[in-house]
Amino acid sequence: MATIFEKRRLRDFDWFLALLATGIVLFGTWQIYNAQPTANFWQKQLLGLGISLVAMLAVAFTDYRKVVQYAPVFYAFGIFLLVIVLVPGIGLKINGQRCWIGVPGLGQFQPSEFAKIPTILMLARYFGKHQRGALRWKEIMVGIAILALPVVLILLEPDAGSALTYFPLLAVVLFLSSIRMWLVVAALVLGLASVPTAYTIGVKTGFIKSYQQERIKVILDPESADRRGYGYHTWQSILTVGRGRLFGTLGETEYSQSRLKFLPEPHSDFIFAVTAETTGFVGSMALLVAYALLLSRLFFNARRAPDRAGLLTIAALAGGVAFQIFINVGMVLGLLPVIGVPLPLMSAGVSSVLATFIGIGFAISVRMRRFVN
Repeated sequence: MATIFEKRRLRDFDWFLALLATGIVLFGTWQIYNAQPTANFWQKQLLGLGISLVAMLAVAFTDYRKVVQYAPVFYAFGIFLLVIVLVPGIGLKINGQRCWIGVPGLGQFQPSEFAKIPTILMLARYFGKHQRGALRWKEIMVGIAILALPVVLILLEPDAGSALTYFPLLAVVLFLSSIRMWLVVAALVLGLASVPTAYTIGVKTGFIKSYQQERIKVILDPESADRRGYGYHTWQSILTVGRGRLFGTLGETEYSQSRLKFLPEPHSDFIFAVTAETTGFVGSMALLVAYALLLSRLFFNARRAPDRAGLLTIAALAGGVAFQIFINVGMVLGLLPVIGVPLPLMSAGVSSVLATFIGIGFAISVRMRRFVN
């Protein structure tokens, strides 16, 4: 019986999802090498992939329901990491942000990436108990409180880009938990109407820095932007994407924007620009199709979850990944301000890849137990 049970588990394992995610990371590692062949970013990415695969398998073969039961413990640990990274001497300060903890052999570890998973589990645990009827105000406020704690700590680093990626997690969970539609519409209208006021207050209080203001102006009025100042990132990214044309410039990599040091952060924030340059429109679209398949697979598994906690866990993960793809690609194409949001599974960074694979492990765990009562 045990052998039959294990064979069924292996059969239910989502090989397509695991192999697709692995393929995207390998493709991204190739692009990281194209961007920075003399650095060891691509080697660390391969090491991170190996660690991530082990973590994914460990999570996949663990009953997600037991993990969700202990969500408060994992959530508390995530908050602990976000607190200690703010402590001088523990957290590393790079480019004015204290976002990383040094790890020998791997470089920097970013707690804000890992804290997403416990936050998702905490939201799934709380809202997974909601069975019928529209959400009450009390439940909505508890959800906001769960999200607010990590977001505030991340803003103190300060890392507005990472903090922004947390909001879709709650939005997806609330939407799937039967929030009243008039509240959704009212929140959207109020949010859009308050943007000018919030921007003005942010500028006057100094919360929105001068360089952030300039990056926003680049999007609103690109022709008047200083292309050698704060508009440099956006313009170089657009030039890099345009240089790829239809099929890319694989035979001319030594003359690429990234290797000639024109494109900033080509291995991380602007890895999609490198992809567009080396593989062209065709390669960029192939990557976006791969992302679409990944997201559709996640949502497919969410629909087949045996309980609400499993559904919310996978859906929140998929929503967060989709949001990051949208922000990063929009940033690279000059449609959104540069805010430092990595492209999932593509950008260099062990923390981001590992956190995403842990989330995929939970999605596979839910799928493997879809027939369990």
